[in-house]
Amino acid sequence: MTDVLLPLAVVVPIVAATLPLALGLRYDRVGWPVAAVGTTVTAGIAAAIAAETVINGPFSHALGGFLPPVGIELVADRLSVAVLLLVAAVSVATLAFARVAGPRENPFYSAYLLLVGGLVGMVLTGDLFNLFVFLEITGLTTYALIAADRSGASAYASLKYLVVGTVGASLYLLGVGYVFLATGTLNMLDVQAQIVAQAGYGDPLVRAGYAFIATGLALKIALFPVHSWQPDAYQRAPDSVTTIVAALVSTASAYALIRVTYTVFTVDFLAANEGIATALLVVSTVSIVAGSALAAMQSNLKRMFAYSSVAQFGMIGAAIALANETALLGGIVHLIGHGLVKFGLFLGIGMLALGYGTRRIENLASAARAAPYTSGAVAVLGLVLVGIPPSIGFLGKWYIGVGAVDAGLADGGAVGIAVAAAIFVSTLFTLSYVARIIERFYFAGAGLPGDHGDGDAPADAAATDGGESPARTASGLPAPVAGAPRSSLVPDRVPTASLLALALAVFAAVALGFGGFALAEWFDPFLTEAFA
Repeated sequence: MTDVLLPLAVVVPIVAATLPLALGLRYDRVGWPVAAVGTTVTAGIAAAIAAETVINGPFSHALGGFLPPVGIELVADRLSVAVLLLVAAVSVATLAFARVAGPRENPFYSAYLLLVGGLVGMVLTGDLFNLFVFLEITGLTTYALIAADRSGASAYASLKYLVVGTVGASLYLLGVGYVFLATGTLNMLDVQAQIVAQAGYGDPLVRAGYAFIATGLALKIALFPVHSWQPDAYQRAPDSVTTIVAALVSTASAYALIRVTYTVFTVDFLAANEGIATALLVVSTVSIVAGSALAAMQSNLKRMFAYSSVAQFGMIGAAIALANETALLGGIVHLIGHGLVKFGLFLGIGMLALGYGTRRIENLASAARAAPYTSGAVAVLGLVLVGIPPSIGFLGKWYIGVGAVDAGLADGGAVGIAVAAAIFVSTLFTLSYVARIIERFYFAGAGLPGDHGDGDAPADAAATDGGESPARTASGLPAPVAGAPRSSLVPDRVPTASLLALALAVFAAVALGFGGFALAEWFDPFLTEAFA
C-alpha cells in the first residue's frame, strides 16, 4: 500500500488549493494556514516516499488501477526522490517568508499550492503526456504568481513569460505527438522499448520528437538564447514568488529533460544522433558563457542571479548532451545544488529588501554591519555558486568538467574541452560579480572616502530601480525601512523564521559538498541503468 503515497503527494496540494478560495468566502487571510498545512503534509509524504525508496528500491503506482502502458503511472526512484525532497523543502520554507513579505490574498495561496502540486507531478510522472499536463499546471500558476502584486511591470513580465512558456509547452506537446506516432505509446519505459522494437533511433519521427521536446524544455529552462523571459520574471515578481520560482520551476524542467533523454530516448539515441547531441551541447556551452557575462553586468541582485541561472542550467544541459556518466552525475548534483543555492540567494535578497528597502548592490554598502547574519549567508551562498570547495557548487562543476574532459579525450574532439573551458570562464565571471557583492557588503563601509559611501550621505538620496531609496543612518549604515521585522536574537532587521531557513540552506549547501561519494552512491542506480 506504500505506492498510494505517490498519488497522495500530487493530490494533497492540488486539493488543498481549492480551500483558500472556498474558505475565503467566509474568512479573510485563511490562505497562509491552509498552504502551510498542505505543504507540510506534502513534505511528510515526500519523506515517506524517500524512506520507501531507500529501503525497498524504486516503486510505482498505476492510477485508477489501469496498468501501463494503457494507464498513467507514477514512479519514484533515487533521481525523482532527490528532486521531490527539494520541492518539498523549498515550498515549506518559502511560506515562512511569504507570511511576512506577502502577498497575503487567498487566491495567491491557491495558486501557490497548485504550483507545488504541478511540480510534484512533473517529478513523479512516468508518462510523457501526463508530464505535459503537469508542465502546464506549473506554467499557468507561475504566470499568475509572477503578476501577484498587480503592478504593471510584473504584469508585463508575466505576459512575456506566458508567451514564451506557451511556445515551449506547444513544442513539447508536438514532440510527444511525433513520439506517439512512431511508437503508439506514451508510457516512458514503454516508449523506450518501442523505439527499439518498432522505429529505431534513426527514425525521422523519433528524431523530430526529441528535437521538439528538447527545444520546448529549453524554453522552460531558459537556455540562451531563449532565456529572455527569465530576468524580467525574476526581477519583477514579488520576492516570495521569485524565491520558489527560481529554485524550482526551471529545475523541474531540467529534471524533465534529464528524464526524457535518459529514460525515454536513452544514451544510445544520443550516440546514434551526434548532430542532435552536438546542437544541444553547443547551445548549452554558449549559455554557460553568455549567462555568466550578462550576470556580471548587472547591478540589480535579482536580475544578476537570474542571468546566473542561465549559465548554471547551461552546465546541466551540457552534462546531458555529453552522454558521459561522470558528466551526467555532475549535472544531477548541480541540478539539486543550484535549486538549493538559488533558494537561499533569492531568500536572502528578499529579506534584505524587506528590511532595508533595496535590491541593488550600490545601495547595500556596509550591509554586513547592519545585517551581519543575512549578509554573511548571502556571501557564503555566492561562494558556493562560484564553486569554492567544499560545497555542492564545487562538486557539480567538478564532475561536469571531468566528464567533459574525459569525453573530449575519448573521441579526440575539442567539444568536450570547450565545455570544460566554458565552465572555467563562467567561474571567473561568477567570481567577479560575487566579489562585487562581498566588497560592497564588507569593504565599502561607512566613513570611507570617495565612491565607498561617506558617513554623511543624505538619507533622502535619489530613489533608484523603481523607487528604492538608499537611505542611511547617521553612521552611514543602510537604514531599516519603517516597520521592518525585528528579532531579539540578531541585529538583522529580517524575519527570524526566514533567517533560520536561510541558515539551513547555507548549512546544506556546504555540508553536501562533503558528500561526493555519498551522492555518487545515491544516484548510482539511475546512472547504472542509464548507461547499461
